[in-house]
Amino acid sequence: MGATILPDLGAEILIPLCAVIGIAFSLVQWMYVSQVKLSPGGGRDSNSGGADKNGYNDYLIEEEEGGNDHNVVLRCAEIQTAISEGATSFLFTEYKYVGAFMVAFAILIFLFLGSVEGFSTSSRACTYDQTKICKPALATAIFSTVSFLLGAITSVVSGFLGMKIATYANARTTLEARKGVGKAFITAFRSGAVMGFLLASSGLLVLYIAINLFKLYYGDDWGGLFEAITGYGLGGSSMALFGRVGGGIYTKAADVGADLVGKVERNIPEDDPRNPAVIADNVGDNVGDIAGMGSDLFGSYAESSCAALVVASISSFGINHELTAMLYPLIVSSIGILVCLLTTLFATDFFEIKAVKEIEPALKKQLIISTVLMTVGVAIATWISVPSSFTIFNFGTQKVVKSWQLFLCVGVGLWAGLIIGFVTEYYTSNAYSPVQDVADSCRTGAATNVIFGLALGYKSVIIPIFAIAVSIFVSFSFAAMYGIAVAALGMLSTIATGLAIDAYGPISDNAGGIAEMAGMSHRIRERTDALDAAGNTTAAIGKGFAIGSAALVSLALFGAFVSRAGIETVDVLTPKVIIGLLVGAMLPYWFSAMTMKSVGSAALKMVEEVRRQFNTIPGLMEGTAKPDYATCVKISTDASIKEMIPPGALVMLTPLIVGIFFGVETLAGVLAGSLVSGVQIAISASNTGGAWDNAKKYIEAGASEHARTLGPKGSECHKAAVIGDTIGDPLKDTSGPSLNILIKLMAVESLVFAPFFATHGGLLFKI
Repeated sequence: MGATILPDLGAEILIPLCAVIGIAFSLVQWMYVSQVKLSPGGGRDSNSGGADKNGYNDYLIEEEEGGNDHNVVLRCAEIQTAISEGATSFLFTEYKYVGAFMVAFAILIFLFLGSVEGFSTSSRACTYDQTKICKPALATAIFSTVSFLLGAITSVVSGFLGMKIATYANARTTLEARKGVGKAFITAFRSGAVMGFLLASSGLLVLYIAINLFKLYYGDDWGGLFEAITGYGLGGSSMALFGRVGGGIYTKAADVGADLVGKVERNIPEDDPRNPAVIADNVGDNVGDIAGMGSDLFGSYAESSCAALVVASISSFGINHELTAMLYPLIVSSIGILVCLLTTLFATDFFEIKAVKEIEPALKKQLIISTVLMTVGVAIATWISVPSSFTIFNFGTQKVVKSWQLFLCVGVGLWAGLIIGFVTEYYTSNAYSPVQDVADSCRTGAATNVIFGLALGYKSVIIPIFAIAVSIFVSFSFAAMYGIAVAALGMLSTIATGLAIDAYGPISDNAGGIAEMAGMSHRIRERTDALDAAGNTTAAIGKGFAIGSAALVSLALFGAFVSRAGIETVDVLTPKVIIGLLVGAMLPYWFSAMTMKSVGSAALKMVEEVRRQFNTIPGLMEGTAKPDYATCVKISTDASIKEMIPPGALVMLTPLIVGIFFGVETLAGVLAGSLVSGVQIAISASNTGGAWDNAKKYIEAGASEHARTLGPKGSECHKAAVIGDTIGDPLKDTSGPSLNILIKLMAVESLVFAPFFATHGGLLFKI
């Protein structure tokens, strides 16, 4: 089989070293952001002389008239504190409920997996090689439970830290916008990078430490060790589900309420301080788009690593105990951190943004540069850490694979991610004809806007699905299920850059809101709006990545589940499987119905409250009285906590009920069905919502001759666009992004419980 160039010790040093470098880099970025002071006196520290090209210490540059007004800075600090406190209190409330679920589910994992061999402590024959002796099933139960808790805690901490960084940076971005769009961009982007690198590095480090600690007990039983590690992915994704659904309901209830009453009925601008829902809306950006998304991508990353490790442990890497080759997925992620670090410098240090029109290209260059550099990185990682020829487990047989084929598997996933990203951008950016057509359809009212938007969403599914299909075919042909797992990892290998770009959007959105609420000049609001419009498109790109990688991750986990459950073939012609397929394909619709209705009912309460305040508080419209922001924040919090439980229960309980009562074959059908329909709905929902949002922004900005014929703000055309945007809000920020968690989570949960289902499942068919 041949040895690897990188020795085992080299791999053991490289992985934690890259993770530590990533964490250090995020702290450096955070230090840069913290140099923007949120106290009167303005700018950065005025006592540090000199100036560099990115404008640190350039306090002496003349600022806009009134820009250095003490009242404005104090107002910004006050608003930022309100947003931060609202987000923190919501997340703590959410985590109380989620923590209780985490403990209950951990007990369930232990009981189910422990009962496979009747809680026996004696060793048993290995699952895939009956001639060898492996650790008892009880050990798998204990270690799966521990890794589940580790994944869950890492996911929660990732989301929470991301939210803290975003609320720390939003007002600082607003203040930097006084000096120009370039300064504001760098502050927002650096803050996004803090979250991206912190999450990617901590996820890698915790997984690496867990593997090494588990190895102390498992020794040479690598099959058992990596089976137990799959709990890490389950923990990450189950927390992400509640974060995404709860955060999504919160943010959209506030957003819809603020838009419908404020913009459509009262004709006041977005983020106007007179609007009672405005603080809740800005809090929502942080708990949904930042904390929820951080947990989501962490879950994808953890699961793709776990899926690859499980398959590798029963291939030649695991059988021959080749540690470096075994850790190949982690080595790819390690090199990804270094590549993203270099890519980030292109946005913050190597090039300077001087004009509004340079913002979106700068963010797109991040994706292209990281993908090109990562292709080289993957080639190096494959060359040093994998033998030139090896075998991969392929449903009972060992398939011979060459190292160059493995490189192509990762490469095809990496480039498919970029293609999905750019197709998403084409359909959701107002620089291209699809969104402009949607904006144009507003001339004849909201109905035509809705029809055009839905058609755009359905059409935008075509190319991403072909990209996913090609990557599945290529990677499976070359390296079976391991190929698909590393293709998913390839798509996620530039996760630090992807997250930085993704987090940049909500930070810019908040910065614009703070500028409006603090009463800053129109020019500053224009700059923050430009940052926000670019952020909207990149957020849609980020969602495209998340959905594409979820499809590949889910398929890889599905393959691992089928192998672990001992299913020889999933035959679509058998009734057991076909009923599973039908039910599985229905689940994303049921789940979307729950989340959409939750947003609708919460928004209804919000609209009533905002109307009540406008009608009963004297002087509110004139700006002489202050609205009651706290009540609106409470409505969003209560609604999202209550409403996140049923969709979460649907996803978590389905695999357990199907596996126990109908058995592994029906469960395989459910997983396949949910994957096939979930991906389509997720892509179309995200893109429809993104297109409606940017069509509204296109009319508001009035940047082109065509856009000016549709505007201005407050026109009938603009009102039709606002209605489209409010319909799209729950699609793009609640249902769409949550669906990718549904398809991954059901697959990883089935894999973790596979030993139990294979032994005790299918009760109804045994009667």
